[in-house]
Amino acid sequence: MISKLKTECGSQFTNKLEGMFKDIELSKEINESFKQSSQARTKLPSGIEMSVHVLTTGYWPTYPPMVVRLPHELNVYQDIFKEFYLSKYSGRRLMWQNSLGHCVLKADFTKGKKELAVSLFQTVVLMLFNDAEKLSFQDIKDSTAIEDKELRRTLQSLACGKVRVLQKLPKGREVEDDDSFVFNEGFSAPLYRIKVQVLISDLGHFKFRLLTFYGQMRLYQVNAIQMKETVEENTSTTERVFQDRQYQVDAAIVRIMKTRKVLSHTLLITELFQQLKFPIKPADLKKRIESLIDREYLERDKNNPQIYNYLA
Repeated sequence: MISKLKTECGSQFTNKLEGMFKDIELSKEINESFKQSSQARTKLPSGIEMSVHVLTTGYWPTYPPMVVRLPHELNVYQDIFKEFYLSKYSGRRLMWQNSLGHCVLKADFTKGKKELAVSLFQTVVLMLFNDAEKLSFQDIKDSTAIEDKELRRTLQSLACGKVRVLQKLPKGREVEDDDSFVFNEGFSAPLYRIKVQVLISDLGHFKFRLLTFYGQMRLYQVNAIQMKETVEENTSTTERVFQDRQYQVDAAIVRIMKTRKVLSHTLLITELFQQLKFPIKPADLKKRIESLIDREYLERDKNNPQIYNYLA
């Protein structure tokens, strides 16, 4: 697929996509090498498994780094992985994207054990309840250092959604400054069960045991517990998705024009709507056409500006 796009549209259309695939494959090799390393065998705490995607800046969408105070176990893992990685690739810099990490937790409820697939922020909050029965919003904020808006969303997903592993006091849909939270020992949800084939060593009696931690950079994750998204964030996400798809749009335009050679604006837009499998606005298509004209893939007909000519 990539080779066909490269042949049709040139390497500039597939450069980022090729880089993404290389990053994923290289990350698999790095993780395997890390597991076999002396650092992993001698320094890592038992009972936890970590997988890291090391992704190259420039190939992937960018996200602002978000501060979070991780549990000791995760800090140890990150430090040891960083030591291993920099010893293998000197001169590079690792930047952890905490907002994109996700974990699998084993939770002990009175009605049985569950395995919860949650975001890293949700993990940090839940693991606080290993050492406390009740925590105020301010206590959680001070302990995790998560930004206020993100913390409210995280607590809302854990205590106000369909899957309520925490209980909010007083009850309500919004998280207020004077709210408190307790571990919901009576939580029960037969369908909310995720099986992770990981051996668990004896970690003592904790409500939440970390089974798997995925430290990731610039990757979207769909968590079992969904969080609310504001209108502004939805708009921003839509814009980022279109930026990722613009190369696919450009490739479709070039492919059509290479076949037809000469085509009116209306017919080109019609064919694009037929070929593209995702929703897109005509205004966005027009922007991509203008971009290709600027880069001399197309030109407007001198006698009729509504007609495009393909430039071989």
